[in-house]
Amino acid sequence: MSLTDTTLPGLFQAADQAAVVAQRQYLRATGLRLLLLAVAAASGAASLRFGDPPLDAAAMVTVLALVAAALLEIWLLVEKPELTWYDGRALAESAKTIAWRYAVAGAPFRKRAEEPANERMAVEELTKLLHDAPATKIAPSTAPAISQAMRDLRAADLPERKRRYLESRLADQQQWYTQRARRNQRRAASWRIAILAAEFLAVVAALLRALGVVQLDLAGIAATMVAAGAAWLAVKQHEALGRAYSFAANELTIIATRLQATQDEDAWADEVGDAEEAISREHTMWRASRSTLR
Repeated sequence: MSLTDTTLPGLFQAADQAAVVAQRQYLRATGLRLLLLAVAAASGAASLRFGDPPLDAAAMVTVLALVAAALLEIWLLVEKPELTWYDGRALAESAKTIAWRYAVAGAPFRKRAEEPANERMAVEELTKLLHDAPATKIAPSTAPAISQAMRDLRAADLPERKRRYLESRLADQQQWYTQRARRNQRRAASWRIAILAAEFLAVVAALLRALGVVQLDLAGIAATMVAAGAAWLAVKQHEALGRAYSFAANELTIIATRLQATQDEDAWADEVGDAEEAISREHTMWRASRSTLR
């Protein structure tokens, strides 16, 4: 009776797929653009002539790299995959929250005599969510708004719903936050070390050129690498995400303790509502920080 991605509402599945594809497109295009700019800087500092009349192959590489980078930037401006990523993820997570609230009888879908009214309310909430969502590239889905797994879990008694929610929702979400927090903290440290190393190389290269040891503008290449690394770090936001995910994981630990102590339906509904608010709040903060990047 646990909910999986395939038993969540069709709106979640469609929005989740759109967000995953758009995220991949955005990060790949952005990373490739920064790499092309670094290649352009490296080839622009060199000269490789051959043929008659002589042709500077390094200059041609610079031209091609800059053109390709410009085309990628135009594609990003026109297609805006980052907006599809952010909006799709927001829509998917909101639909997931409604599904879990309904399935375990969390607020506002409390247990009551007129159970069909709760299902209608859940469908209305999903419909409102779809209508209020920004226009974005989300494919249609044939999956139902209320799956049989959601109905089965809702029909279970409180101890069973509590166990499923704690294991399949809170524990799973807490593990995800914990893993992502550690991963982002490690990557933030690695990128900072790499950028610092590139800055050191830029200083050494500039000094060697000032002393006449080398003629190639290695300092300019290193400086471009530093700028590209800093831009990529700004896109990924490892440090900010590491802090946010750590806070969310710790908050869910406290919420899980409160949920375990809950013994009646009304208190349970309120605690589930608070738990879902905490999860939604973390994602809202994530989306707000992402929307400032472009």
